[in-house]
Amino acid sequence: QVQLVESGGGLVQAGGSLRLSCAASGNIFTPNVMGWYRQAPGKQRELVAVVSSGGSTNYADSIKGRFTISRDNAKNTVYLQMNSLSPEDTAVYSCNLLMGWRNYWGQGTQVTVSS
Repeated sequence: QVQLVESGGGLVQAGGSLRLSCAASGNIFTPNVMGWYRQAPGKQRELVAVVSSGGSTNYADSIKGRFTISRDNAKNTVYLQMNSLSPEDTAVYSCNLLMGWRNYWGQGTQVTVSS
């Protein structure tokens, strides 16, 4: 059974930084894609950033230049470094693992940016 455990969310002032982590455990194999999605109140869930096991990345336009995704394949862990946060980044951030034909999700972590 695959499990994703997220950490690192919280409350931060505008202009601040946070780092999210997501560790995957269980029967993990490559190739796969790990990443982050977010859902703000009243809005649909949207892609933030993803990274493949080979290192290819894809970012949402709204966070390019501010967020950086990375991963440690040995630890099956993905990170999201978020800088220059704004209130518009407030959302529940969820970790995702796409492996084979299945999607796996973490429980989500709240990120709140105050103005």
